[in-house]
Amino acid sequence: MNKLIKVLITVTCGILLVSGCAKKSSTGADYPIQPVPFTAVKLTDNFWAPRIKKNASVTIPIAFGYCESTGRVKNFEIAAGLDTGKFQTIYPFDDSDVYKIIEGASYSLQTFPNPKLEAYLDTLIHKIGLAQEQDGYLYTNRTIAEKHGGKGLHEWAGKNRWEKDSVLSHELYNLGHLYEAAVAHFQATGKRTMLDIALKSADLVNRDFGNDRVKVYPGHQVIEMGLVKLYRVTGEKKYLDLARFFLDIRGLHGRSYNQANLKPVDQTEAVGHSVRATYMYSGMADIAAIENDAAYLNAITKIWGDLVYGKMYLTGGIGASGGNEGFADPFVLPNMSAYCETCASIGDIFFNHRLFLLHGQSKYIDILEKTLYNSMLSGVSLSADRFFYPNPLESNGQHLRQAWFGCACCPSNVARFVPAIPGYVYAVTDKELYVNLFISNDANITLGKRKVSISQKANFPWDGKVKITVNPEKNGKFILKIRIPGWAQNEAMPGGLYKFTDQDTEPVTLMINGKDTEIKIEDGYALVSRKWKSGDKVEIDFPMPVRKVIADERVIEDRDKIAFQRGPVIFCAEWPDNNSGNVLDLVVKKDAAVTTEFEPSLLNGIQVIKTSGFETKKTLDGKVEMLGEEPVKLIPYALWNNRGAGQMMVWFPTNTETGYYIDGIHGDDNYPGTVKKPIKSEGFQKSGVATEPGINEMK
Repeated sequence: MNKLIKVLITVTCGILLVSGCAKKSSTGADYPIQPVPFTAVKLTDNFWAPRIKKNASVTIPIAFGYCESTGRVKNFEIAAGLDTGKFQTIYPFDDSDVYKIIEGASYSLQTFPNPKLEAYLDTLIHKIGLAQEQDGYLYTNRTIAEKHGGKGLHEWAGKNRWEKDSVLSHELYNLGHLYEAAVAHFQATGKRTMLDIALKSADLVNRDFGNDRVKVYPGHQVIEMGLVKLYRVTGEKKYLDLARFFLDIRGLHGRSYNQANLKPVDQTEAVGHSVRATYMYSGMADIAAIENDAAYLNAITKIWGDLVYGKMYLTGGIGASGGNEGFADPFVLPNMSAYCETCASIGDIFFNHRLFLLHGQSKYIDILEKTLYNSMLSGVSLSADRFFYPNPLESNGQHLRQAWFGCACCPSNVARFVPAIPGYVYAVTDKELYVNLFISNDANITLGKRKVSISQKANFPWDGKVKITVNPEKNGKFILKIRIPGWAQNEAMPGGLYKFTDQDTEPVTLMINGKDTEIKIEDGYALVSRKWKSGDKVEIDFPMPVRKVIADERVIEDRDKIAFQRGPVIFCAEWPDNNSGNVLDLVVKKDAAVTTEFEPSLLNGIQVIKTSGFETKKTLDGKVEMLGEEPVKLIPYALWNNRGAGQMMVWFPTNTETGYYIDGIHGDDNYPGTVKKPIKSEGFQKSGVATEPGINEMK
């Protein structure tokens, strides 16, 4: 391989790409906008900073603990010859959980240095290296089975290497997460131990696969992103070419379940398994940027429109169906059986961030922000040690966060994503500095040849007042681009799938050094172009009234219902606060008055919404009647189920015809009246052991 780039590169947004140091392609192309590395942004707020610290002190240690206790680590020890026995765990992709947690731990080390954790990683990586076969192959299930004469080989694995990867084996999926973890560990520590394992593996894959060799596409995408990261670290174009190969061979008699029904450049709709989909779209975005590929860019831009305009939940969650862990038809968005996998929310954040870096339009960050504060955050508890796999928008008490899952992709994904959140706050070009998220922080930013320190003070997401202090190393001119969120411009979601019931007339205001300034908006950003000097202050105030939301009439589940939003946060009613726990019996009229206040003692301090509604009851003659009016209290959706299992609701019926009632008690697992067949919960939260829906149909 070419000489490894000597500069120790830093992570940009943790799981995305590296900025400014890796070699570019022969065309010199790359993302026209570059994210500011998360290592350059220190969060100082009371919302995200404590969560990132808990991820380091709670989530990552317990995740490694479960990898030890469930046999995931032992699989590497057995494959390495350090122990004996058969394959210990349920799935052949369980290796990937170890890799993802190493990735998260590597990010965390850059914010919270921890010699004990670093030493543990050294030992774990040593075991992984010993488990790797001589030619670079790394897949513990097959290696262990071969030690037993082929016995114990997982039924999904295939008799020969790679032959079932387009269906079930997940060999390439495991390796994608290995490559991402290896780059993260190298960036965090400067050690090549895991990077050398990854490069040895990638060189084997490059030898084995090709148009004149093995021609199998990955059944679960992610290796494409991992290979791009190896390319960025090494400058070796063969890894970039291999990533493109795995994308371009899709569509040869494949299935929509894993987005192989058409060639990627011919796809225009979000279909199939939602995690696979967003990982593939993110890989396509990387290729579009580096190779300056208009066909890739056109495809993913159209797919984004299909997803956002008809297949996304109000919370930012994606994937309506548990059967395929993915997308249903447009406007089919059930609430109680909503899947909205935590991994899919994280994948969609990757995808939207990349589209922003390509297009520079705020609508992509609007979706990213909505997902971040709602469907993604719902996936982990306040205590940072309990998790959701699906994130429904309604519950009758059958959902409960779990400590771990048999299919543990979501906890391990949370572990690697949370430390990287600071990398989504800012982005730059040579002459522009984008402010995308409003989180108190201190950052040191390079744009072009300029160095700028920036300090942001905000009480987000509870308050819309933001103060930004700009301190350039030298006085000079550049453009500060501050995102004006759609929710501050009377837009509930780009495309109109959801709309506010009224128009808020209170304007966003902007002050520069204490003087009111006219806001000039371009692509959703307020442009402040001036010659900046140290100490310049920008103040922006986003009004945050409580907004009532309605859905497109084609979303049958949400007809004649309303939801509540304030800023980017979606609210819900939960059992401890309402109607003796019978939340699903409530009707809230469209004209109900609302108030909001901050409750410092509730759920670590949250904004609540208060309104009123009516309890309902089904009478003996089958009619539904409204009883007395009573107060209704709403909390942020992302924080539900932190006080135990019980009823929860995001979309509130506005009349007695839109509720669902079983013997006077609302809310089994049925769809509302238009759907006759009961749709049952997938039951992941009940058992704590997840299967992979959709796989059975592929056997």
